[in-house]
Amino acid sequence: MHIPDGYLSPSTCAVMYAVAAPFWYRATKKVKQVLTTRMVPLLSIFAAFSFVIMMFNIPVPDGTTAHAVGGTLMAIVLGPWAATLGVSIALMVQAIFFGDGGILAFGANCFNMAIVLPFVGFAVYRAICANAPSGSWRHWLGGAIGSYAGINAASLCAAIEFGIQPLLFHTSSGAPLYCPYGLTQAIPAMMLAHLTVAGIAEMVVTAGAIAFLQKTMPVIMALRVGKGVRS
Repeated sequence: MHIPDGYLSPSTCAVMYAVAAPFWYRATKKVKQVLTTRMVPLLSIFAAFSFVIMMFNIPVPDGTTAHAVGGTLMAIVLGPWAATLGVSIALMVQAIFFGDGGILAFGANCFNMAIVLPFVGFAVYRAICANAPSGSWRHWLGGAIGSYAGINAASLCAAIEFGIQPLLFHTSSGAPLYCPYGLTQAIPAMMLAHLTVAGIAEMVVTAGAIAFLQKTMPVIMALRVGKGVRS
């Protein structure tokens, strides 16, 4: 799902930076309010976990990749605002040091995977797990369904960003200047890969991690250290 440079126009990249910037600012403010000695190492661990699982890329036909992200899991444990920062940090390290995702496209990648994904995933999780006790099976089920919804929402956003490029930016003869795939190609290609492969991987990772935390570290699931950054 990482968008490389050259597939989005500079103006599209600028717009996506502008859209993501208020979320980064808000996330920084919200996380600072509840920054504790417990949350700092957890945020670092989950950001590193997200970084690692995103490195396992599956190529898809339109030049991007499909992979798990772990953003919904981070949102469930730490809150969606903390997840925005954690996934953004992982994406920044990947873009700068590994060339996975473009520098110009960083704002778009963060909007898709660090904003849309955790907030959609957490909203679905919270709807399923409302008032459920901390050890309930509804938490891992809600996490699985929420993570599946979140990663596919992010994939749809990326597909739309790709698909509008040929419509908006092309030569006088109609040749696309950036991504050559229109909406009718980009959306099916991206969604097929994420509805089948990446979405399932995200579900397994999230549900498995939640079940593990419930058994080994129930205090984390019970206290929800990120509760203060969820609104």
